[in-house]
Amino acid sequence: MSEQFSCIGCGVTIQTDNREALGYAPPSALEKDLIICQRCFRLKHYNEIQDVSLTDDDFLKILNGLGKTDALIVKIVDIFDFNGSWLPGLHRFVGNNKILLVGNKVDLLPHSVKPNKVIQWMKHEAKKLGLRPEEVFLVSAAKGHFIREVAASIDEYRNGKDVYVVGCTNVGKSTFINRILKEVSGEGDIITTSHFPGTTLDIIEIPLSDGKHLVDTPGIINHHQMAHFVDKKDLKIITPKKEIKPKVFQLNEGQTLFFGGLARFDYISGGRHSFICHFANELNIHRTKLESADALYEKHAGEMLTPPRMEDLPDFPELVRHEFMIKEEKTDIVFSGLGWITVNDPGVKVAAYVPKGVHAMLRKSLI
Repeated sequence: MSEQFSCIGCGVTIQTDNREALGYAPPSALEKDLIICQRCFRLKHYNEIQDVSLTDDDFLKILNGLGKTDALIVKIVDIFDFNGSWLPGLHRFVGNNKILLVGNKVDLLPHSVKPNKVIQWMKHEAKKLGLRPEEVFLVSAAKGHFIREVAASIDEYRNGKDVYVVGCTNVGKSTFINRILKEVSGEGDIITTSHFPGTTLDIIEIPLSDGKHLVDTPGIINHHQMAHFVDKKDLKIITPKKEIKPKVFQLNEGQTLFFGGLARFDYISGGRHSFICHFANELNIHRTKLESADALYEKHAGEMLTPPRMEDLPDFPELVRHEFMIKEEKTDIVFSGLGWITVNDPGVKVAAYVPKGVHAMLRKSLI
């Protein structure tokens, strides 16, 4: 029986026979101290991604295992895509384990936002979604902000137990763990990270000094995330890298905004109002008249209205209309995984269009 190795980057079992299959590494790789599969190697060095074939059932099996452990659970969400990156039903999987909730990518929010207000907002939303975390934190895993505080809190709450880190694909989970490890051990990046969904393929156990483990679980795929409907090239355009600059549009009734060709916003009635758009700075917003919006989309999707690109249009789902009446002041209209529009005044009727399968909804304003 030959010895089994796991990839230090994504946790998958290493094999040397089939170049096309999961976990392939050339035989020479087995002689190195840190063994990394070809997929992680390419991702790390060339930013290339290879598609993988793990099913939702595989992820559910891993989640089901959580309830059977005696551990601290750290749940990571993307603050820029809070609802899209929420794991629905996690509270049913975790058993009696304590949970810390960490909102990542705080560096993307406009500077005017007060962190305490966001934490209160997250507590409120979490409770509404059935989760009661012990504590809520805001961090930037990419920049390393507030990692020390979270590391101290994890150590306090784990109480000598293992720590499981869970989250959706693309929330920065592995970057977060790499930061925590750097904080605790001073070592460099151990886990492969990227802005592509689904980088971690299997459970990665990282030993802690007391013999327990910090466990990185695969990102759970949330199929209503916008990331699953755009090409890899376009993911870079819709995923913010730096602080988002809100764009304000003064709209009259009967005007439409297009967000590339990915989403659309109709202002139906309510007098002249300003609408504050929070989207990645690179995403092109195009204003037009409501009466000509359908024709414009028909004619220009994939060229003037992009992403998606021309070649991706045949596979791109149709946009589905969701109509909302804004009844409370300071309400966000959320386009899951893309951004949101804040409306300060009630009495406004709007429609949001998103690809079939992506969520659009209202929430109390985050900012």
